Amino acid sequence: MYLTFRAPLLVAAGVVPVVLLSLAGVDAWLATAAWVALSAILVLADAAAAPDPRAIRVERRGARRTLLGQHVTTELVVANAGSRTVRARVRDAWQPTAGAPADRPRVVLPPGERRRIAVPLLPRRRGELVSDFVVIRSEGPLRLAGRQARIASRGAIRVLPPFTARRHLPSRLARLRELDGNTSVQVRGQGTEFDSLREYVRGDDVRSIDWRATARATTTMLRTWRPERDRHVVIVVDTGRTAAARVGDGVRLDAAMEAALLLAALATRAGDHTHLLMFDRVTRARVTRVDGPALLPAMVDAMAGVEPQLIDTDWDAAFAEMRTLTSRPSLVVLLTAQDAPEAARGFLGSLPALTRRAHVLVGTVSDSPEALPADREVRPDAADVYRAAAVERAARDAARVAAAVARAGAEAISAGPDDLPPKVADRYLALKAAGRL
Repeated sequence: MYLTFRAPLLVAAGVVPVVLLSLAGVDAWLATAAWVALSAILVLADAAAAPDPRAIRVERRGARRTLLGQHVTTELVVANAGSRTVRARVRDAWQPTAGAPADRPRVVLPPGERRRIAVPLLPRRRGELVSDFVVIRSEGPLRLAGRQARIASRGAIRVLPPFTARRHLPSRLARLRELDGNTSVQVRGQGTEFDSLREYVRGDDVRSIDWRATARATTTMLRTWRPERDRHVVIVVDTGRTAAARVGDGVRLDAAMEAALLLAALATRAGDHTHLLMFDRVTRARVTRVDGPALLPAMVDAMAGVEPQLIDTDWDAAFAEMRTLTSRPSLVVLLTAQDAPEAARGFLGSLPALTRRAHVLVGTVSDSPEALPADREVRPDAADVYRAAAVERAARDAARVAAAVARAGAEAISAGPDDLPPKVADRYLALKAAGRL
């Protein structure tokens, strides 16, 4: 049972008759009690006369997947299996991060009929968002009160990473096409392979002339080259404690996912094999032996439910798990946050064994440092002094860790959440162009 806003209005409306009866000599307390009792009887009778909401059948329709921050609409199909017309309000019990509206739509259901109710959502968190039930409130004839029932009907929608770094993909694909011999720009290096023959054009590299083909043809023939394919690119995303730090409008893990998706999309177009591992002390997500158009959907689906864990990452176990993905990685990209020398000892101790087997990039999502006052005469307050000291110390620690990563044989890339994905992609293209991948 529940009360509508009309019930307190009914009780408040009794002020007038109570005052009139008291003026007529009737005891005011007795008149008040009589009016309250009458109101209670009307409310109980109205609730008892309301149709049973458990006669309503609920069916869910609509999207099962969406991107983070994208509007999506789900549908409730409610059907009246009873013999009375039901006037009801419906509430779909989505969790708060689903972004469902707070209003409860009203529906009139004659016997044997059904209605569709649109429920717009705006997800604010990745992962599986769930609604386990629907609440139906059936109004009584007087609309003073009604009956309420909780109808079990599970609905779920999987919220995927938004992949906002996709905007950087067209420009990187254009550069990849240049490397791949699809334009007039040709690149030859120790990691390139023969592609095809074409006629010599003024300005081409004469070292690429194929004299044997030229002897057989009537014109000068030129060899074209393309970067080698079928390389194995392994992306390891750290989901440990440091991934939970806030950077910009999100956490480090979100920016690492964007970098992983952009690199995977680029490597797939280049003909390389991409493997993904998200790890702290256990495997949180793993994608391997998936190529072509199916790779990105598999990666975003695996990433969707992963959240940072407040534990330190076991890098020895992470690298051992990585070796199960492929025995011959050409490029390993570690997306982590190693910006404190004391906390990075385990990572730095395990890194040399990996750099002996593959080229390693270490990508770190860093926050933009706050600028210090340019005017030396400015005397900031104590809070500004401590803030400036913290910025200087963080920059110094990050530089020390980056130097240690370089000594271990890896490359360190540090950038903000918006800049890290294109920087990692650019470094991948540079390795392709140099013939090192």
